[in-house]
Amino acid sequence: MSFILVAVLLALGLVILALALLALAGHIRRLGITRKQVTGEVQAATGLLTARKAALGVAIRERKARKNDHGAVTKA
Repeated sequence: MSFILVAVLLALGLVILALALLALAGHIRRLGITRKQVTGEVQAATGLLTARKAALGVAIRERKARKNDHGAVTKA
């Protein structure tokens, strides 16, 4: 009789473990999706900052070039 009780408890424990693993898998899947979205947003923002940095560098070089012309007015 105790063997039946052990088998039932073991089966119940395995069912509970399987349900817990399924729930955990769902959370892990959602975490992965969120991680991909955040990575995309960060990469997009980093790209914009890189573009702004490049534009600022160009503007600074142009301004220095105009200063080196001793204030000569040029048409662009």
